[in-house]
Amino acid sequence: MSEKTKDILEWVYCIIIAVVLALLVRYFLGTPTIVKQPSMYPTLKENQRLILSRVGRTLKKMPQKGDIITFEAPSKSLITQNEYDSQNPVAVYENEDRGWFGNFIYKFLEIGKMSYIKRVIALPGDHVEIKDGGVYINGQKQEEKYLQPGVVTDSLGGQLTNFTVPEGYVFAMGDNRSQSTDCRRFGCIPLDKIEGKVKIRIWPLNVFGKIDK
Repeated sequence: MSEKTKDILEWVYCIIIAVVLALLVRYFLGTPTIVKQPSMYPTLKENQRLILSRVGRTLKKMPQKGDIITFEAPSKSLITQNEYDSQNPVAVYENEDRGWFGNFIYKFLEIGKMSYIKRVIALPGDHVEIKDGGVYINGQKQEEKYLQPGVVTDSLGGQLTNFTVPEGYVFAMGDNRSQSTDCRRFGCIPLDKIEGKVKIRIWPLNVFGKIDK
């Protein structure tokens, strides 16, 4: 084998190792993302760049109330009245078995995968009521300072207005309540579908920094 061929192979090996390391960091530790919808306005605006922490997913750790998370979009964006089960108000995920290669492409590389970004409102065991234009957790009306003045929270055509969050699930909504397809419409999200937690906004520079709850 010539020296030139050895040099080329060394570069190829280095590139492969770098790509693998980058993918591992992206999947298990953290990754950048872009806000693509107005559902978290005014906290997050379209085209802002964020850094997501994926340590919680790696450690299978439940997020805290108020955290802004990303999660895999459910198969159904709306649970109808006939489909709704008040004892099990959870999102529907279908076509889970894609084979090992399909799972690698979809879950690890996240190609063809749609995700939502929302705020955690309630945790397992919390009783949630949406009434009188507000959100009540365990009978106590929530003071949501991150909402714009005058924002009203209603069902948005969904069925989840009076229920208890099941174990292993969270209930999440967008801050822009009238323009957010969220758990009110499709149900609570299981822990294993949560992809990351928003940690830092990196762009634009004038709003660079940690995002408060």
